[in-house]
Amino acid sequence: MAETLTQSLVELFQDKIPAELTVFIISLLPVLELRGGMIAARLLEMNFFEAFAISYIGNMLPIPFIILFIKKIFEFLRRFKFFEKIITKLEAKTERNKDKVLRYKCWGLLIFVAIPLPGTGGWTGALMAALLDMPIKRSLPSIALGVFIAGLIMSLVTYGIFSMG
Repeated sequence: MAETLTQSLVELFQDKIPAELTVFIISLLPVLELRGGMIAARLLEMNFFEAFAISYIGNMLPIPFIILFIKKIFEFLRRFKFFEKIITKLEAKTERNKDKVLRYKCWGLLIFVAIPLPGTGGWTGALMAALLDMPIKRSLPSIALGVFIAGLIMSLVTYGIFSMG
């Protein structure tokens, strides 16, 4: 799914905005994050190091804001019936993974973010940190390192030995 969505966004933005901006925007988005940014960069034939830096920065930019403000945002959005189901799903996802993260604290958060699977990543890690009241000074470094590790793994897949094309 992420590959198809990323490819569609690359096609939408191609020839309209610079490749670097396309990668940055895709990396900002929940679900796609750095993984999508690296896939987009490969599709756009960008230099690996430039792609990695742009994807990483794009993925990390919203993380502190999520940690600091998501509870207030959820509180506001709960006023609207449409958002209630979405917020409840996000909270349930956090609840399902809560024990793993709380058991290992910052290491658990790091591992959760670092494994590049659907439903993990910086956005979900930041949401989890916020809903579990983890202090930003402890959670942000764990998430940052987790995103970096996920980026290295995705680099192997998109640019490295596992690349099919």
